Amino acid sequence: MPAAKATAARAAQRALVEAIRAGLAARADPSKAAPMQAYMKSAMPYRGVPTPGVRALCRASFAAPRLASENAWRDTVLELWRQAAYREERYAAIELSGHRFYRDFQTMAALPMYEEMIVTGAWWDYVDGLASHQLGVLLTRFPSPMTKTMRAWAGSKDLWKRRSAILCQLSFKQATDLDLLYECIERAMDEPEFFLRKAIGWALREYAKTDAKEVLRYVRCHRTRLSPLSQREALKHVSPRSGDL
Repeated sequence: MPAAKATAARAAQRALVEAIRAGLAARADPSKAAPMQAYMKSAMPYRGVPTPGVRALCRASFAAPRLASENAWRDTVLELWRQAAYREERYAAIELSGHRFYRDFQTMAALPMYEEMIVTGAWWDYVDGLASHQLGVLLTRFPSPMTKTMRAWAGSKDLWKRRSAILCQLSFKQATDLDLLYECIERAMDEPEFFLRKAIGWALREYAKTDAKEVLRYVRCHRTRLSPLSQREALKHVSPRSGDL
């Protein structure tokens, strides 16, 4: 890249990061910050900007100038993430990572960035959106390598990678790869961890909107291994009295 273009690219990155930080500071509400931090059990403080405000700021800040390259996009996401002083800065990083302007950059090269964010974020407010959206997009676009990766994550020692593997098909409906879903679930089925049990129930509940009969069959088949929490969540909107069950 010519020096002038590189300088312009770095300036765009810096401008976007500064716009996010300044925008959050301008919207800060100290009366909300402490309760938000307490609710999320977060060591990192909040500015006190609710989700709609963060998203509105992101829409305005992302409009222009756009980041010129895949490297610039990843570098900016990671700068917001790694150098965050407030939790909302990390929410903005997640928004930028999945923004429609940069859909062409959703390739396997982005996976290490998402893995870093999931492992270092290590809490549901970060992980669930990354798993169900960003990882879901990669799984749709690159089914073979991503299926292999999600199977590996399902056996990881890291709780949040395991949860991500279970949740990555939340929006897939009829396109759900049941073999992959069930493998990820079954590798976590006997675990006492709340966040895995909740994820199992959530994933099954979402698929039940597509095929309630199959989810009821699966839960009945595994009732001795699935936790009561997973079963309740899975069957939340499934009625055994329904005509097709």
